[in-house]
Parts: sequence; structure tokens; C-alpha cells
Amino acid sequence: MNDLLPTDSPVWQYLEAQFRTLMSRYGYSEIRTPIVEQTSLFKRSIGEATDVVEKEMYTFDDRNGSSLTLRPENTAAVVRAALQHSLLHHQTQRLWYLGPMFRHERPQKGRYRQFHQFGAETFNMEGPDIDAELILLTARLWDQLGMRDKVTLELNSLGSNDARAAYRELLVSYLEQHKDVLDEDSLRRLDTNPLRVLDSKNPAMAEMLAGAPKLIDHLDPESLEHFEQLKQRLDEAGIAYVVNPRLVRGLDYYSRTVFEWTTTALGSQGTVCAGGRYDGLVEQLGGKGVPAVGFAMGVERLVLLLEALELIPAEATQTLDVYLTALGDTARQKAMALAENLRDALPTVRLQLHCGGGSFKQQLKKADQSGATLALILGEEECESGTAGIKFLREEREQETVAQDALAERLAAILA
Repeated sequence: MNDLLPTDSPVWQYLEAQFRTLMSRYGYSEIRTPIVEQTSLFKRSIGEATDVVEKEMYTFDDRNGSSLTLRPENTAAVVRAALQHSLLHHQTQRLWYLGPMFRHERPQKGRYRQFHQFGAETFNMEGPDIDAELILLTARLWDQLGMRDKVTLELNSLGSNDARAAYRELLVSYLEQHKDVLDEDSLRRLDTNPLRVLDSKNPAMAEMLAGAPKLIDHLDPESLEHFEQLKQRLDEAGIAYVVNPRLVRGLDYYSRTVFEWTTTALGSQGTVCAGGRYDGLVEQLGGKGVPAVGFAMGVERLVLLLEALELIPAEATQTLDVYLTALGDTARQKAMALAENLRDALPTVRLQLHCGGGSFKQQLKKADQSGATLALILGEEECESGTAGIKFLREEREQETVAQDALAERLAAILA
């Protein structure tokens, strides 16, 4: 788990603003769930045989002896909240969230045991149009961030539960014939979650897995039609994709559509967004059967990707516009009122007042270190004449002297 320092937070705030703007444009509403839930919620939804439940959850007993878990993902928590507050009864829902998740897994580049996810969950829409909307929505985010050409969309369909159960038998039979090639993880999954074997990144198994039966060849007719219609919508929207028959996702609740956006800019761990359908999950958690589809993406990995591609705009890292220096007793007494007046007149301008005294040279050094575009200079002479000095910190320009009653207008013009 890591700290997010003041030097890091502007980039996060930039990303969060992108998320909020995007979801507002598509008519999605924000939902916030607790970071702790009953352990049974995740065992029932994610699946007891998954890596998440078996090895990665932070689980503890509270003072009443109840088993609680820090949320390892948020889909189950959103479904629980939607059921508890009757959000799904004859209603469609388009929801989004942003917040911390927790998994005790091996830390690696871009992965922490407390990490943050941005995601969306939609309910009561059965057709492939909502699957397509979520993919288009994520594609628009890549456009907003300037990285559309750096990510690849991978698609697959897991079919219905019955079709997947029949395929599972076929796959296990094939894998049993190649047990000598399976690694330790795959041997364990063979009995508990054999579809995850297809997702193995072990190069020694690549050739064997390439010859495995493909789930997409064993889909039920309805799922196949759903998948074909989804591809048609993406084709019409100009969204390029790759059908990846080995894409299965790691959680038990997925059915039909699954998708990932991947990149090669971060090495082998290339998934930056993942999602899919989970039509059976609401019923699994005690509600009436409701079609549902969503996605999630890790914010830490997205920050890493922006940094790797040098796509963080300069304004996203700048925290100040104006730094107000005050020299002498009179100036220090008047500076705070001047700062407040400027904040009233310029509500979007980020202005910091120097506090703690110091020489003119020391204060200007602080102004420069702050990253501000401008320094305002208020000394004894300026107080007497009712003016203030404007010093340009980021470009070679002559210092200006401006009347204090015209200062807001001049600052607005310069910063515009």
C-alpha cells in the first residue's frame, strides 16, 4: 500500500475530472459503497475457487464475530447496494464508481495491495447495445486522454452457463491429456476453475493452449447471435477489435460478452480495462434475474500509462496560478485582504499567499518553487500607491505595476 503525495495528486485529479466528465456525458450516476462488506458476499459472487477468494482477500472477524472483507472489487458491492435499496425493480440503471480496492497479491509495477478502480455497472438491459455503449464509452476515454492508438480491444463470448458447462467438460478432457505440460497453477485450476488455464501467460504452455478447443466454437445460438450483433455495432462505430478465444476473465460471475483493453506500453502486464456481462449475478445474490454488464480499470496503471506515453498535460501538474508575496509589516497586514478580494473576483484562479515572513529574495524563491505562473509583489511602496507588482515567473517579460482596483481584470487577461 502506498501514499499518494502532493506531487502526485494533480495527475489523479486530472484523471478523476476526465472520468466525471465522461460519465456525465453518457448519463451515468455515481454510486459509493463501503470499503468493507460481509465476506459471504464475495465468496458467493466471485467464486470460492478463484484466486481472489482463495489467496488475495483481506478478511477479518469484527468484535461481534462477523466475518468481514475489504472489498477486492466493486461489482458485487454495487449489486448488493442495488438490491438492498430496490434500485433494480422495473428500472434500468447506469452507475459508475471510483475508489479503493484491496487484494493481498504480489506487488508489481502498477499493482498495489490497496489500489483504486474506476468502473461502471449497468442493469436491466439485455441486448448487445449496452455492451457496445460501454466499449464506446471507454474508447472515448482513450480519445480524451490521447491514447486511442496505444490500446487494443480484445473480445470474446463465454456463452450461457449451460454452454460453458458443456465446454468445460471438453476442455478438462483436453487438458487431462496434456497434464505433463501444465504448470502448478494450472494443475490446481484444472479441478476448480479450468477456464482460467486458458488465460495462462506461461510460454511453455502456449503451443498446447493454442490447440485447445475454443469456447466460441461451442456457444449456444442466443449467445452467438448476441456476440455477432455486438461486433456489428462496433464495426458500424469504427471500433477496431481482436477476437481472443482465450479471454475468459478471472471471476466466476461473467457470462456472454467479456472484453479487455490492452497495451504493450507497460510490459507484459498489459490490461488497462476489463469488463463483461454477468447476467446471473443478481439472482445469485438473492434478487430476481437481471441482465447486467460493466467494466473496471485500475487508476494506478492508467497513471503509469499516461506517464510512459508522456500524455499528462502541463496544466494537469500545475497547482498554482498566482503566488502573492508581502514585504514589510503594512504589506503583510493588507495582503490577506487583497488575496481574499482577488479570490472573490477570480473564483477559478488558484492563488496562494506567502505566510511565515522572509526576505524578498526568499519569498520570490518560494514563488518560483510553487510552480505558479505569476508572482504578485506587495511592499510598502505598493501599499502607499495602491498598486501591486506582477512578475512573470515562466517567461521573459517585463514586470508590470498595476493599480489594485484593476488587478483582478489584469490577472484574468494574463492568465487567459
